[in-house]
Amino acid sequence: MKLVNLAENNSLLSSFIAQLRDKRIQKDSLRFRTNLHRIGQIFAYEISKTLEYSVKDVETPLGTAQLSTYDTRLVISTILRAGLPLHDGILSYFEDAGNAFIAAYRKYETGEKFHINTEYCNTPDLSGKTLIIADTMMATGSSMILAFERMTDEGGDPDYTHLVCPITSVYAVEALKKHLPANTTLWTAGIDEELTSHSFIVPGLGDAGDLAYGEKV
Repeated sequence: MKLVNLAENNSLLSSFIAQLRDKRIQKDSLRFRTNLHRIGQIFAYEISKTLEYSVKDVETPLGTAQLSTYDTRLVISTILRAGLPLHDGILSYFEDAGNAFIAAYRKYETGEKFHINTEYCNTPDLSGKTLIIADTMMATGSSMILAFERMTDEGGDPDYTHLVCPITSVYAVEALKKHLPANTTLWTAGIDEELTSHSFIVPGLGDAGDLAYGEKV
């Protein structure tokens, strides 16, 4: 698996990530969702540099222009619910892409022990396509691994997979390296080195789903 950490180079992305993490700014859920949307657009632009292109004729009012546009067939997917604004940002750049959705959540057993449940899954055919899976945070990587396995079980094997996760942990990165195929790239903008006993990322940013859409029962 290839790892691309966009935080290694200074850019506007760092400002948006800083706002995501800032507990004062987080009180504005609209701004939180907007920043995730913007971050999705930035990741989409960077991923676009890796796609396959060909030159095409474009008719203008005064003649014909030859322009390179991408040919890669894309499917953009997300893990509900925190990844939705990120997904929407990516989709706003790859407007002709297919879309997939999966529900994955922690189900606690006793104390600090939990397992990941995956339920609803909706995906188009992934065969011969490039799959993008977007999620705002990865603590252990288990949700992302199970989401990939469930989507490929139902949709087939993609030619390539891009994982977009603005905030991740070193533990998640190592887990993905072990369990996902070599034709995968993880795109991130922050790798945190600590997890709590409940597997929450430190410093992280809190519960992204609650910050984007309100607290749940």
